[in-house]
Parts: sequence; C-alpha cells; structure tokens
Amino acid sequence: MGKVRTLIGTTLTLVIMGTAGAVLAEETPARQAVTVEERIQELDRKLQLLEERRGAEQAQKNSAGEAIVGAGKDGFYLKSSNGNYQLKLRGYVQADGRFFANSKDAGTDQFLVRRVRPIIEGTIAGNFDFRIMPDFGNGKTELQDAYLDIRFLPELKLRGGKFKAPVGLERLQSGTDILFVERGLPTNLVPNRDVGFQLHGEAFQGGLSYAFGVFNGVADGASADGDGGNDKEFAGRIFFRPFKTAAVPALSGLGLGIGGSYGDTSGTLPSFKTPAQEKFFSYRSTTSAGGNHYRVAPQGYYYWNALGILGEYVLSSQDAANGSRVTTLKNDAWQGVLSYVLTGEKASYKGVVPRNAFDLQKGTFGAFQVAVRYGRLNIDRDAFPVFADPAKSARSASSAGGGVNWYLNNNVKVAFDYEQTDFHGGAATGKDREDEKIFLSRFQIAF
Repeated sequence: MGKVRTLIGTTLTLVIMGTAGAVLAEETPARQAVTVEERIQELDRKLQLLEERRGAEQAQKNSAGEAIVGAGKDGFYLKSSNGNYQLKLRGYVQADGRFFANSKDAGTDQFLVRRVRPIIEGTIAGNFDFRIMPDFGNGKTELQDAYLDIRFLPELKLRGGKFKAPVGLERLQSGTDILFVERGLPTNLVPNRDVGFQLHGEAFQGGLSYAFGVFNGVADGASADGDGGNDKEFAGRIFFRPFKTAAVPALSGLGLGIGGSYGDTSGTLPSFKTPAQEKFFSYRSTTSAGGNHYRVAPQGYYYWNALGILGEYVLSSQDAANGSRVTTLKNDAWQGVLSYVLTGEKASYKGVVPRNAFDLQKGTFGAFQVAVRYGRLNIDRDAFPVFADPAKSARSASSAGGGVNWYLNNNVKVAFDYEQTDFHGGAATGKDREDEKIFLSRFQIAF
C-alpha cells in the first residue's frame, strides 16, 4: 500500500506541474505583448519630451536673436531670426564708353567707370532703417546717400540725412533702372541729393505715395553736403496710381503726379549738360542766385505689359543778380520716353526682370528692350546777354535718342544708345553751336 500511495503522489505531482507549465506557456506571449506595448509607449513619451525640449531651445535661440546669413540676387544679408535686426550688403558698378560721331571738339572719346557704389542697408530694433551709399566713380569719392528712416506706420515714415529730394521723376528713378545711359534734359532743373528731413509713405496699397520735407537747398541739378546760408528749401511730391488695384490690367500701370520746391537761395548758379555730359550753358561768373527759387514738375508714366511711356516737365524760376541788375529767370525743360520689351517681359518704372536668364547651353538670352526719347531745355531769353554770354552758352538744346537694353539676368545689363543734341545759339560767331552726336554704351552689374 505504501508503494501505491507513493506512485499515486508522484503521478499527481507530475500532472500538476505539467498543467502549470501549459498555463505558463499560454500566458507568456500575452505578457510579452504587454511588455512591448509598454516599451513603445515609453519611447513615444521620451521622443515627445525631446521634441518639446528642442522646440524650447530653438525658441530661446530665436528670442536671443540667432543670426541668419544668406545671399541672393538682391545681395548679401545678415539678420536675426525675428527680422528685427538686419544688415544688407549691396551695390552696383557701371562701366561706360562715350564716342562722338562728329567734330573732335565736341568732347573726348573715352571709356570711364561712371559709378561704383557699394550700399550698406539695415534695420535696427524693427522700426529703424538706414542706408549708406558712397560713390567712387569718375575718379572721385563722394557720399551719395546717408540717412535713417523711422517707420511709425506703413503710411508714415520720417527720414533724416542726405538723400534725393522728392521732385523729378527720372531723377528719383534708380541709376540702375533708367532707360538710357544718361538721364534726359529735365534732370538739369531738379535737385539731386540734399540734406534734410522729410515725411513720406504710401497708402491705399500703393495707390498713393507722398513725400514732403525741408532741406538745406541746392542749385538745379546739384547735390550738397551742407548749407551756405540760413534759409531753407521746402520740397514735396505726390504721386497717384489710381487704378493699381483695379480689375482692368490695362489701367493698373498708370501713374500721375507733381513735384515741386520753394526756397530763398543765394550763391553760385548751375551749368547745364547734354545727355553726353557736355556743358552747353553756364551763367557768367559775376551772376549769382539772389532770392526766391521755385520749381514745378508735373510728371507721369504708363506701363502695360511690354510697353512703357514716361513723361515729365520742369519749370525752374530763380531770382538772379549781376551787379545792380536783378531779374527773375525762368528756365523750363520736358521730355517724352517710349520703350518696348521685345522679348515680352513686363516693363516697369523699376526696370525689367528677364523671364529667362542668359545661358548659351540652354539657348536662352535674357530680355531685350528698345527705347526712344525726345527732350528740350529752354533758357529764359532775359538771361542774355547780362547774366549769360550768348557766344558761349546756347539758348536752348533739343535732344533725340534711341537705345537698346539687354538684360542678361536680374543683375547684369548692357546698354547701347545714340543721342543727337541740337542747339540754338552758343557759338562764338553768333550762330548755332555744332550739333552733338554721340554713341554711348554701358556694362552694369547690380545686386
């Protein structure tokens, strides 16, 4: 009996152990599945924590103003990630050629570096912009722009420093965007760059732009870094683009405006130049500005697809004195310019952007534009012979020209022009000065 009991006990033990092993074997995959799921969830939590920590670190870096460096067709830049601090390095170089087609006495055939202008622009603390632009062209060093803008609103900015006075249409156009190698005759009668303050801005999505300021005052066509007297000059311009946002594309490129200035000036009076930059009129050395000086400059342009039209008129009235003789001299000038982009790109006041950059391997050649213009500058008859010498200065100049502009890409432009200027008077014999005929070329890189 004892042996039987022992055998039965052993058998039961084996059965129990086998059953328990089977149960454990059935539960192991489930438990393993639970363990893997828990591990996946734990990894997800850790990954989420890492992403949150990384985002917080990036936000901290952004708030600290981590610098972003870049370069492109508009130059080189360094800025904070939030854009409140920026520094831009830009500039342009213009290499010209001038060759006279008539008498050698008309001028000197030459190559020259017309403009070399590095540009430093930037933003400080979000609402303060600055621009510094010297010029090393023509073998000279001159400060062209140096000003600060305070942006109160998009419609209201305050500018102080040296910059272009808001009067002439073509004068306000950048030297990189003008249609011809040199600006037309009306630019002789408007101020170039002056030192002062102005309020300016745009409203109605660019449909209205304005600028009004007070300046030291400069002679016609001139720039200055200081003032020789206590009197100041007021200048302003208002320009409308009434159909800029209209649903009719043919009207969106119309712009009309008027500029002007008023001041009490004294000192040397200016000389006037042809598009070849040759002097054709100057006052006698004993003549000087002696009182009121005002300018009126109605202006406008029209752009539609490849077509461009630009026109302006300028009247400059200046009190002049020569000894005991004092009079008011009124000189005026006007011009009309017509252009067309042969390759179909859109024309604009700010130049042409080629659809396809020049690339011989791809068979693309950039954009081509043709332009013609005619202009005239008239000197007040009362200027002769007391205030100006009729044997040295012409009474009027009329200029006609045509040109071709080749835009190889967004940064490189080549221009070829022909200009002919006719004069009334200005010769020592009392006759008309010899016509001026000139070929001009320009190679330009701007960024």
